[in-house]
Amino acid sequence: MTATGTDITEELIRDLLREQHPDLTDHPLRLGARGWDNQLWRLGDDLAVRLPWATQSADALLRKEHAWLPLLAPDLPLPVPVPQRLGEPSERFPRPWIVTTWVPGEPADRAPATRAAEAAVTLAAFLTALHRPAPDEAPAGRGRGGRLADTAEHFTRELASATELGLIPDPDAVRAVWEDAAAAPEWAGPALWLHGDLHPANVLTTNGTFSGVIDFGDLFAGDPACDLAAAWILLPDGAADRFHDAYQPGPDAATLRRARGWAVLRALSGIHIGDAGVHGRPGGKPTWGPPAHAALRRLTASVHQ
Repeated sequence: MTATGTDITEELIRDLLREQHPDLTDHPLRLGARGWDNQLWRLGDDLAVRLPWATQSADALLRKEHAWLPLLAPDLPLPVPVPQRLGEPSERFPRPWIVTTWVPGEPADRAPATRAAEAAVTLAAFLTALHRPAPDEAPAGRGRGGRLADTAEHFTRELASATELGLIPDPDAVRAVWEDAAAAPEWAGPALWLHGDLHPANVLTTNGTFSGVIDFGDLFAGDPACDLAAAWILLPDGAADRFHDAYQPGPDAATLRRARGWAVLRALSGIHIGDAGVHGRPGGKPTWGPPAHAALRRLTASVHQ
């Protein structure tokens, strides 16, 4: 993670709004969250300000959201943070920033979905609506949505590291799931719009089911299996089949195999980030560990059946 070099404070944000969007200056402002790429500040009741603070890639991701998400949002059945204003780099803050709509709810890493059937249908409806053919000029993924086999070195490294830390009780079962997924036939359909980063901190819940999806910085076009991994990552035990039945068009066997492989990669990443959080290491988030371990348990259970 790379610090932005500028302390992000309420005073700074008010100054930025005063300079570029003065009609928003007097709205109440409070810190919402410090994410992986951006800080999120709630602006009044209905808006939020997102400013890059920890990674150099955040600038391009914010501009991508501002360019593409308003075109997709009207067709999505769950609330998403629709960009409203773009803030340009200035002497006061040398990076772009955006004002979006505020999406209420609790991140699923803190408040997991508990109403399994409703959550499965809600998630399936959202991805059915999002997964539409993308134009040729749509952005490409950052190492996601392409050939799963291309992630072999990354998978091997992540699994070995987690195993050495004592975080993986059955590495052979994990490897078996991923190898089966990597051997599945590749996606032969058109490149579809994908969220690309559906982990529990990017999906919101209310009263036990999903109520919003945030952080579209990784929005890109590719293989829908990358997003369909969310069935294993986000849903409670026993809900994946209900999700697959509700998602349209129904995914074929090869796509489901690839989705399991992407889910393994997502779970391993979450396990590492969760462990780092437990031990106070930089970039760690302790709430990421439990859902990642649960996902890996679900994914490997079939190996022993």
